[in-house]
Amino acid sequence: MPKMKSHRGAAKRFQVTASGRLKRKNPNQRHILTSKSRKRKRHLRLPDYISGADEKNMKRLLPYL
Repeated sequence: MPKMKSHRGAAKRFQVTASGRLKRKNPNQRHILTSKSRKRKRHLRLPDYISGADEKNMKRLLPYL
């Protein structure tokens, strides 16, 4: 059976942590930053994790990660 292909768009956006969870960046950091508070922008820099409901679907997109 041939190798499965990983979804390249997903592979560029997610990282697998040592415990097996998927890490992602927070959205809303690209533009219109003047209307967002300093605290909000600071918290957006921190990583976020995929919710448990979506994790099964994401693992299917990334079979070898």
